[in-house]
Amino acid sequence: MNSNVQRRDRINFRSLLTALCLTLTLVSFVGLDPAVAQEQRIRTLTVTGRGVEAIPTTQTQVRLGVEVQGKTAADVQQEAARRSSAVVELLRSRQVEKLETAGITLSPTYSYENNQQRLTGYTATNTVSFRINTASAGTLLDDAVNAGATRIEGVSFTAAESAIEQAQKQALKKATQDAQSQADAVLSALNLKRGEILGIQVNGASPPPPMYRQLAGARMAAADATTPVVGGEQQVEASVTLQFGY
Repeated sequence: MNSNVQRRDRINFRSLLTALCLTLTLVSFVGLDPAVAQEQRIRTLTVTGRGVEAIPTTQTQVRLGVEVQGKTAADVQQEAARRSSAVVELLRSRQVEKLETAGITLSPTYSYENNQQRLTGYTATNTVSFRINTASAGTLLDDAVNAGATRIEGVSFTAAESAIEQAQKQALKKATQDAQSQADAVLSALNLKRGEILGIQVNGASPPPPMYRQLAGARMAAADATTPVVGGEQQVEASVTLQFGY
């Protein structure tokens, strides 16, 4: 009786041992799957670098015009047209770029007395916009006022298109170098080394928006010898995201 029990126990133990070995074998095969092993070995670091390039503004975008007030609409409009033609002729003679009409208005003016509205006349405005080299902008504004312009609505400054394109490339280069430097700093602190680049994302190098400025009124511009116009600098920014293995 005892021998039979012992024999049955030995058989059960052998069966259990065989099943356990099969299970361990299957686990070992799964662990040796190359795709899974490769995925486990790849470790990544993602960083975003930023680059900024400053460029001087050399072009000035100007809005100026003529404002005339008078008793009748016809007279006001005619006088505004006469002065505007003289201003436009001056601008064309100076070979300004992108010259175009920016606005034409004719509106009545009223006075209010004792809660009563009374028509007193009309106001006409003709506005043009154009672009010129910043170095010549001050002198041209003064001459335009002398030619009949009565409104200087403001100016904006921008760099030449070729300079902006070159600055965008430089900003992207700086952003890439910044991302690499950040990755090296992090991995060095962890006693790790940077591996190959696994991913690159260029987030863009946006052109700088125009820099707007308000100038003093036309009377002041006419009184000065030359109205000073200083453009300053614009900044082109870019960012690049890199993913490194390590």
